[in-house]
Amino acid sequence: MNLQEAPPVIDGPATVAAALRWGLAAAVAQRARRIVCVDVDFAAWPLDDSELLAALTAWLRLPMRRLVMLARAYDAVPRRLPRYTAWRRDWSHAIDSRQVPDDWTGDLPTLLLSDGAVCVRLYDPVGGRGMATLDTRIASVAMVEIDAVLQRSVGAFAVDNLGL
Repeated sequence: MNLQEAPPVIDGPATVAAALRWGLAAAVAQRARRIVCVDVDFAAWPLDDSELLAALTAWLRLPMRRLVMLARAYDAVPRRLPRYTAWRRDWSHAIDSRQVPDDWTGDLPTLLLSDGAVCVRLYDPVGGRGMATLDTRIASVAMVEIDAVLQRSVGAFAVDNLGL
């Protein structure tokens, strides 16, 4: 990916998946150590895309890489994203799936952040309106905003269901 490219415009539902794909590719190209993905249920995310999973695999092979996923619930993920669900079993040591605590009543944004400059944020998930940027300041502010929720979150979306 050429980081000199302008970030995509998010101006409708059809542009959301492309913007999220761009954000993940930009974070991988910047060799980010940590990528944080936040969504209510990840329904609109292109996480079943084989090319995207191949890029994430190459990125996770680098030392000290961490993919953090934060959702309200993961109930529908195995059904909607079967390829991602199977892929993450091999990378569970580097993927931290988190869930907001039961007593948390705030809204959960759709947000993709790197520890660098990548920030993709939906302001209107239904209408598909948002922004994508390579601005370190904007990414840092968004990371501080979501960090409080991450600190209170709990582990979720177990790799193996033991039937307990």
